Amino acid sequence: MYQFVQPQTDKPNYTAGQTWGALKKAWRGYKIAKVQSDSPKMTEYAKKIRTLQHDLGVKQAEFPELNLS
Repeated sequence: MYQFVQPQTDKPNYTAGQTWGALKKAWRGYKIAKVQSDSPKMTEYAKKIRTLQHDLGVKQAEFPELNLS
């Protein structure tokens, strides 16, 4: 599914496993915010998701409804 890569930052503060866990929680938060139609929270979680995906070196999700791509 995903190929493991080293974190993109010079001095990672978290392990890859911790970052994957944070990504999973961010997606959960985004989905809840979407069901509740909470745009500010959706934007907050979408930005976190993209940052974590960047840190992991995986393709970043696009959020066209929030103008994040």
